[in-house]
Amino acid sequence: MSYTIPGFQESDKWGPSFVPFVSLSKVGQVILPVKDLSTSTSFYRDKSGMKVKYAIADEFTFFDGGGIELVLRGSPSSTHPDLTEIVFQVQDVQGMYSTLKSNGVVFSYPPRAVTGNAESQLFASDFRDPDGHVLSITGWVRKQ
Repeated sequence: MSYTIPGFQESDKWGPSFVPFVSLSKVGQVILPVKDLSTSTSFYRDKSGMKVKYAIADEFTFFDGGGIELVLRGSPSSTHPDLTEIVFQVQDVQGMYSTLKSNGVVFSYPPRAVTGNAESQLFASDFRDPDGHVLSITGWVRKQ
């Protein structure tokens, strides 16, 4: 398929692969299928501390994900938890780990360095929701 743009030359800075007005530039929602909507809503709200924006009874719960909505979709017949990982960026990874742990969240391991640069290291720790989806917390920590 070819596009013709008035005044556009292939030698322009965008090059021949430039397609105007077609862009995916912002993720609005992540939809996560869950077997038991009530149990999962309770986990994300009560243990993880996420704020419920609204719900559609027995179908969906919408959470404020800091610019992206996390949407739980009741789907008792089919979930694939090993195909999903949601990573939460936090300011204080050790503090969040302690808070979530005190709320009953069971982690696979304590926060550990997973990558870094000359100044900082990215620490991460993961846990699972009631359906087995992998959730992680990550945060940059300055090297001492």
